[in-house]
Amino acid sequence: MTAPAITAIEAEAEAFAFLNDHLPDRIMPGEPRLDAVAQVWRVPVVLAYPGLGVLGELGEVLVSVGHAQIVGHTPIAEIKQAALALAEQHRDAIKAPLS
Repeated sequence: MTAPAITAIEAEAEAFAFLNDHLPDRIMPGEPRLDAVAQVWRVPVVLAYPGLGVLGELGEVLVSVGHAQIVGHTPIAEIKQAALALAEQHRDAIKAPLS
């Protein structure tokens, strides 16, 4: 395989724009991973909070290595459900006052 036409940073930016259009803040892209066989950047979707960092993965967004285009993603409803479950697991830390 030749080098991808888009970089990991470009793939992450494309995933961010997609997530921003469909989901609330705190749900954001993680570090893209190149899948040379499938010819996509696999960008994990994560739940993160200020002061706590990334709480876990919720799904993924697939970005074509040939151009900055979303070619697949975990269904939005599944991402939301996973985010609610993960937030519940970390409820005490999320609601703790900032010191």
